[in-house]
Amino acid sequence: MLHRIVRVYATIGIVVPMLGVATAVNLGVLGDLWILTSIALTVVAAVILTAVVLPAQRLTMAAIDGTGTGVDVATRLTRRLGTSTGIFNLLWVVVVVLMIFRPGSTTGV
Repeated sequence: MLHRIVRVYATIGIVVPMLGVATAVNLGVLGDLWILTSIALTVVAAVILTAVVLPAQRLTMAAIDGTGTGVDVATRLTRRLGTSTGIFNLLWVVVVVLMIFRPGSTTGV
């Protein structure tokens, strides 16, 4: 079930950067360093989600269900999954902090 939720989250999550870029264009801050950094971190987070987290979830589920290669593999995959999801979440925290504090922004607080 968690895997399905993450897949839906990944699909819906495409809208967030598009709205962010549209808002940045509207405010005239698309060239600001904090926006460019946020965009870059969002892209990295998206790559981690689609290239690491989702496949690791599928492999872990297969290993746990017995269709994979065993419990030892499931344990290693779970550790890898925990690490990658932690990095993904940390990237989003940094993006949120940048969006709230907007360092160097001239648009006001």
